[in-house]
Amino acid sequence: MACAVLGFGLTVVWSAKFVDQTIGDTVADTLLGHTAKGTPIASALAGIFFALVTGVAGTFTACNIAVFSALAPLTGGRADSRRSRMAAGLRPLGQLAAGAVVVSALYGAVVAITGTGMAQFDQSSQGNGLSGRLIQAMVVFGLIGATMTYLGLAALGFVRDPLAKLSARHPGAPMVFMGGLIGAFLVGRPFPLFRQLFRDAAESHNVLYGAAAFVFQSLGNILVVAVLFLLVTGFLGDRLQRWMTASPNRTAALMAAGFITAGVFLLLYWDLRILGARDLIWYPIAPWAA
Repeated sequence: MACAVLGFGLTVVWSAKFVDQTIGDTVADTLLGHTAKGTPIASALAGIFFALVTGVAGTFTACNIAVFSALAPLTGGRADSRRSRMAAGLRPLGQLAAGAVVVSALYGAVVAITGTGMAQFDQSSQGNGLSGRLIQAMVVFGLIGATMTYLGLAALGFVRDPLAKLSARHPGAPMVFMGGLIGAFLVGRPFPLFRQLFRDAAESHNVLYGAAAFVFQSLGNILVVAVLFLLVTGFLGDRLQRWMTASPNRTAALMAAGFITAGVFLLLYWDLRILGARDLIWYPIAPWAA
């Protein structure tokens, strides 16, 4: 319950303008060495670098906040030394990345083949302030949010775990699935710098470029999470492992907390708050976040 309230509270105070422009644009401009927004992408190699940089810059956007829930199931591994703990942590990170790479590569290829006729390019409102691009974002992130919320409830035993049988045969399957959800962020993502990359890939009609650019965008999305996880594992792993194993239900509770907080945030922010921002329903929004 507390996690659901936290997820709701984040939707009330979250300022898209601050994280997209003040943080996202500033990080991208600094890493690229020039103004990212509106500057043409000169080549495929420049586009791939642009994808990685803007993926990192978009870490704290309203899409990517859910990536931090991936830290919960990753923590608590057992190893003797700092180096061995960090080395062991590379395996689940690789599984997370693999899921993201598969989904983002497939979507990038589809974008390159289909071109700019996709709904994600539609910015025309239908009298209610909702464009095709925004409706797609609402559907995609609503489904991802509902999925993560369900996984959180499953971790607590309130509902059946849909990945239980698969996890018994393939222990890394949940991390691959989580990576797939992260890759699916690109299907709905309205982040302005990503839309710039999206259009460049679509207009190129180069399948390899589209797939590679979207893969590096997803890898950039999880880079900060990966570094944080390795630091936590290396410097706090032993104490964290003892703390988590002190109670048999603690690991499941931590996983559930991450999934439910992120899931409720995505579901409410991308569906109800967007409707509230367009005066279609009432939804509480902090003055600085409007």
